[in-house]
Amino acid sequence: MTVHQILKMGDPRLLRTAKPVSAFGTPELLTLVEDLRETMQAANGAGLAAPQIGVDLQVVLFGGDKVNPRYPDRELIPPTVLVNPVITALGDEEDEDWEGCLSVPGMRGVVPRPAHVRYRGFDAHGNAIDREAKGFHARVVQHECDHLWGKLYPMRIRDFSRFGYIEVLFPELSA
Repeated sequence: MTVHQILKMGDPRLLRTAKPVSAFGTPELLTLVEDLRETMQAANGAGLAAPQIGVDLQVVLFGGDKVNPRYPDRELIPPTVLVNPVITALGDEEDEDWEGCLSVPGMRGVVPRPAHVRYRGFDAHGNAIDREAKGFHARVVQHECDHLWGKLYPMRIRDFSRFGYIEVLFPELSA
């Protein structure tokens, strides 16, 4: 398996719409999932989408078995591979919270997102996934799936006074 370079904001490949996966359980798809996992873990990510490593397929990976050092105060999210996702907001309530992204390194911004969502799709073998999520879990799912539609979190920021470099916004984290 391979740790890939993560594309950074400004790369036009991050703005494309990813294609649905048409065949599950293939060696190519399983290798992609393992490459995403290794790349995400090497970068201490909470999630990673295939477009972030230059692959135009609707595949995201998120969650893990241990506390993420980039988000030490957040709850654990079950390790999930989500293919061809569909996300539906459950209600009108929104949450605002800080987000970061491996494709926008060194920065954070406050992003509004639906507070409660249902996400459906498949795992890498074609088994159906149908879950509801709130809090950090809902935020991570939405953030990762945004990459499949060519969106980066700064595109969702409404108040740019709450967007900037981590070292400036949170100097205690940079010490």
